Amino acid sequence: MSIRLYDTSASQVRDFVPIVPGCVSIYLCGATVQAPPHIGHIRSGLNFDIMRRWFAYRGYDVTFVRNITDIDDKIIAKSRETGLPWWQIGYANERAFNDGYDALGCLPPTGEPRATGHVTEMVEMMQELIRRGHAYAVDGDVYFSVTSYPDYLALSHQELENLRQPESEGETGKRDQRDFAMWKSVKPGEPSWETPWGRGRPGWHLECSAMVHKYLGSAFDIHGGGRDLIFPHHENEIAQSKAFGDDFASYWLHNGWVTLSGEKMSKSLGNSVLVSEMVQKWRPIVLRYYLGTPHYRSMIEYSDEALREAETGFARIEGFAQRVTELHGTVEPAPQVPPAFAEAMDDDFGVPQAMAIVHTAVRQGNAALAADDKENAVARLAEVRAMLGVLGLDPLDPFWAGPAQGEDLHGVVDALVKLVLEQRQAARERKDYATSDAIRDQLSQAGLAIEDRADGSRWTLNQP
Repeated sequence: MSIRLYDTSASQVRDFVPIVPGCVSIYLCGATVQAPPHIGHIRSGLNFDIMRRWFAYRGYDVTFVRNITDIDDKIIAKSRETGLPWWQIGYANERAFNDGYDALGCLPPTGEPRATGHVTEMVEMMQELIRRGHAYAVDGDVYFSVTSYPDYLALSHQELENLRQPESEGETGKRDQRDFAMWKSVKPGEPSWETPWGRGRPGWHLECSAMVHKYLGSAFDIHGGGRDLIFPHHENEIAQSKAFGDDFASYWLHNGWVTLSGEKMSKSLGNSVLVSEMVQKWRPIVLRYYLGTPHYRSMIEYSDEALREAETGFARIEGFAQRVTELHGTVEPAPQVPPAFAEAMDDDFGVPQAMAIVHTAVRQGNAALAADDKENAVARLAEVRAMLGVLGLDPLDPFWAGPAQGEDLHGVVDALVKLVLEQRQAARERKDYATSDAIRDQLSQAGLAIEDRADGSRWTLNQP
């Protein structure tokens, strides 16, 4: 079965046919760095990280470009508000975004260009669009004429007659109110660059068109981003790039939002949950499980309860992996994932259906452990590790299991709990069951579950 993708522009699932056989090129609209990331921002990067991993598993050579928007209206507004230079705000938040991606196990992109590094390419693109009659300059501003491009709105499926572009300060020279700014003339206190039309700064949409052309050429496979970018950003990218002469993207993929009380999580709404705070409260691998296992096109309603459910679900997987390892030693991932898992992932990255296969394997593996069936228990763990590895969720992977993820603390706790369990075992041997039960109850109150087995007692974290 070939990989199939839901293409927003076609409003249907299509077979993936790469432009270059054996290769896939992906451009993801990345961070606008006016503030630190919330979990809705990181979800987009995480969803496309899973897609990128699946393409690689299927044998594709993946080129994955994720840009940084380091100059736009929001960053300038934040600079005015705080009194800090725009570049200082942008760089600090760029670091915060990358810290978030790293904490949740996202692979680094092939390239991560900044908008401000590509003004030359933007100027060249505007010059060609003006020459072709698709753009015009007025008093240092440059606008794209939407009526000059017949296929405008083919992505968002709107009617041009009913269209209103989002309002933007100072756009007074438009020939048509539906036109959008590609370049904005210099204003006091704003950063600016020299152009044939005077000093100014780029518009948001032009930045991505120029960077895509620079790094992926005139035609590439997949353009991605959050569904909130379909209009105006992606629609305007398409118009600029295709009017410039590029074939642009073959497929458009858009991930759903993380919502809070039914509203899109947003910095401007003040309802965002920062990644830097979340990784202090929850294990990063649990956050990855929570954000990465729903279907990428679905909405996620954030709540502590939902995260606790995710923590419990992942603990079942992790507990199985730990028990098999304790009993039978290290188990390497299987060379291939089960066919049902592959079928689910090939069908528009059906992670929920794929995770159902993982949980089935865990249940079968636990049953094998209970029956003292080493062969089947080990085989199931090998499958589980292969499947979770593709999703970046293998708890036995060194990335998650190493000291940087807190396993040094786990070792300290393990040593202390073993001392207490030895005291409890001594109480049981002298038939002092009151003391034995009291120790067990105290450990339970501390958040530890004790399992008594023929080969001794073991502890795990209590799951809420």
